[in-house]
Amino acid sequence: MSTPVTPGPVPAHLLPDNASVHDGQLSVGGVPVAELAAEFGTPLFVYDEDHLRARCREAAETFGDGVAFATKAFLCVAMAKLAYEEGMHLDVATMGELHVAETAGVPASACVLHGNNKSIEELRVGMERGVGRIVIDSFDELDRIDMVHAETGHVAQALLRITPGVEAHTHEFISTGHDDSKFGFTVSTGVAERAIERATASPAVELHGIHAHIGSQVFAIESLRESARILGEIASRYGLPELSVGGGLGVAYVAGEEGLTISQWGKAVQEGARASGAEVRITAEPGRAVVATAGMTVYTVGTVKHLEGIRTYVAVDGGMSDNPRPVLYDSGYECLVPTRADLDRSLPVRVVGKHCESGDIVVREGHLPEDLAVGDLLVTPVTGAYGHSLASNYNKVARPAVVFVRNGEARVVVRRETLDDLVRLDVI
Repeated sequence: MSTPVTPGPVPAHLLPDNASVHDGQLSVGGVPVAELAAEFGTPLFVYDEDHLRARCREAAETFGDGVAFATKAFLCVAMAKLAYEEGMHLDVATMGELHVAETAGVPASACVLHGNNKSIEELRVGMERGVGRIVIDSFDELDRIDMVHAETGHVAQALLRITPGVEAHTHEFISTGHDDSKFGFTVSTGVAERAIERATASPAVELHGIHAHIGSQVFAIESLRESARILGEIASRYGLPELSVGGGLGVAYVAGEEGLTISQWGKAVQEGARASGAEVRITAEPGRAVVATAGMTVYTVGTVKHLEGIRTYVAVDGGMSDNPRPVLYDSGYECLVPTRADLDRSLPVRVVGKHCESGDIVVREGHLPEDLAVGDLLVTPVTGAYGHSLASNYNKVARPAVVFVRNGEARVVVRRETLDDLVRLDVI
């Protein structure tokens, strides 16, 4: 019978680039996490700003002009400004995301407008403001673009979203490249070709190329390469000069996982496009790969409940309101105590939140030091993507603050919500 292996400290590749551990104290960007928690409170989203900037620059260097940051992964004014400063455009899918981008000083011409059900108002605003690319998703949307053009004379600078029928080998809810998807025009049914023909003939559309996104959290490099090959063949057939391979690059969340770099991804899709014989400009829309590992969430432990012979529950002061991914996708995370980050983690735990739901799980199968106690800080790394973005006020919990840390300095980029914020939209 094998002896269970005691997990050591969280692997370094799951921490931000500028994280370090000295005398057991975890620091990010030169600031101890314990000091950040003392100054800004918990729960708290902490981002390594230089890590964010480095990934944005890597994306811009890999894919060139037009590569867009997928803002759904993490968006605030500071993040939009940072991505644009480092050479990226912004991928937005709603009027709200476009508004944040423009508030940050990002021109509409540097935005890519997505969405499978864009309203006529969204299309009108996008066309009038000169959005860089509108990614057309349906024939109904083509109808609406024709209507806006008839009213205003504006022309949509467009890509067509194609569903290439490539299996992404990821969670069903985040797989979007197979034929049974709400997104895009399917290749296998001939719908994609009809859409290209219609868009090419329309005076309301200037068709630059095609777009596909086969899913999120994709580790299979062959799926990414094959998607680019199929798309390259379609683009070549119709003489379209631009090809966006979307995003979806997988990142490591737990020990034993290893993700691809943005540069490796870029090389694979360029190989796929070349294999098709197409001569196209390839661009992309990374989101998770830019921000996930740059961020972590800091909590305070409020309850430690040992159920003899069953498990140990550790309850923190946040939960599914600041990270619903475990509930949505059964996503795995690591956890650590940042004031004893160098210790082996020999205590098996389930980290749960404070919400009135049995499913309010933060870390389903985690490990922490044996001396864990109420009042300890607890960190979940790799929460930089889809934590803040998917956060809610469930149970009327105020959403956490967001801080950027760089060169020994921390700055709040999104303030913590107050109790008054929770009723500011109510009409009494």
